[in-house]
Amino acid sequence: MDSDWKKFRQLVPILRERYLAERNRRIARTLTDAAKTETERFWDAQEVMEKEAVTLRRCLDGHSRSSMWGYLVEMRIAGMLEREDLAGFSEELRKQVFNDGVE
Repeated sequence: MDSDWKKFRQLVPILRERYLAERNRRIARTLTDAAKTETERFWDAQEVMEKEAVTLRRCLDGHSRSSMWGYLVEMRIAGMLEREDLAGFSEELRKQVFNDGVE
């Protein structure tokens, strides 16, 4: 478990940056959508950012060792975590997070 916790703490910034890189590209597309007015672009982008902020807080705030697997599940549900990201983690944790056997 300590090994998983150390790996988790190292993995979180990587997952956050990868997730936000994709989300920021989507927001940029929203802000440059020629089919919409400047006002529509602004409000659409704000709506996306507010939803993403909720997701980021749910997945990234308040980590503790005892709730690590729960945060990983939240990250998986949000699309932030992929099965391959847990390659170095314990089999038990991988099973908990993906709720199945390990590939």
